[in-house]
Amino acid sequence: MSAATAVIGSTGLTGSHILSLLVNSSQHPSSSQPSVVQSISRRAPPLSSPKLTAVVQPDTSVWSTQLAALVPLPTTVISALGTTRQAAGGIANQWKIDHDLNVDLVKAARTAGVRNFVFVSSAGTRSFPNNRLPYCKMKNGVEDAIRDADFQQAIILKPGLILGDREKPHQGGPLLIGLARGLGRWVGQWAQDTLGQEAEVIARAAVHAARIAEEGKAPSKYWVVEPAEIVRLGRDEWKE
Repeated sequence: MSAATAVIGSTGLTGSHILSLLVNSSQHPSSSQPSVVQSISRRAPPLSSPKLTAVVQPDTSVWSTQLAALVPLPTTVISALGTTRQAAGGIANQWKIDHDLNVDLVKAARTAGVRNFVFVSSAGTRSFPNNRLPYCKMKNGVEDAIRDADFQQAIILKPGLILGDREKPHQGGPLLIGLARGLGRWVGQWAQDTLGQEAEVIARAAVHAARIAEEGKAPSKYWVVEPAEIVRLGRDEWKE
């Protein structure tokens, strides 16, 4: 991958997997692996490494400035940043994180000269009537900002239900996750894959897609990775 890759949202379910994959792969240097892994988060990430430069900053209002000031400047930024209405304390506060903070980071990255931006969004946000929901508007707004920023390479991952054990389960999350995994056991893996993807598979897909972009092999400048392709990149074709 790049000489430096920065991860935003590195303490969350998907982001922590992304950070771990990058740090562990960096132990085996090659032209497609990052020599430096960076993160910006409100609390310390769940791992440490000589290859990891972790910025811990509870004040998210300065994250965009800190991203632009990272040394070396990352070639690729991967954002898995997001929260829930319940955790944020309301839709207005969730919007500040899921939309406003992500958009600020996109703009800061582009202005600083970051070449590639990867964003973990959500499936189905563009379809009617979902596109009228506040959550979908947040995700679509970030996607549009990334597209309009005109990065050398933009990658949008659109997973379905994210399967995994969270520190603070989403309301109704355990029930849905149990349903998805039950379908996988009793109907077939394809049924689970249609409804949701494991967080580690999504993380692998993000890292794999970023590697493909670094190698100049992405299928398009603005690459939208839907659930089936997430499974392909993160499970079926995963090499490590």
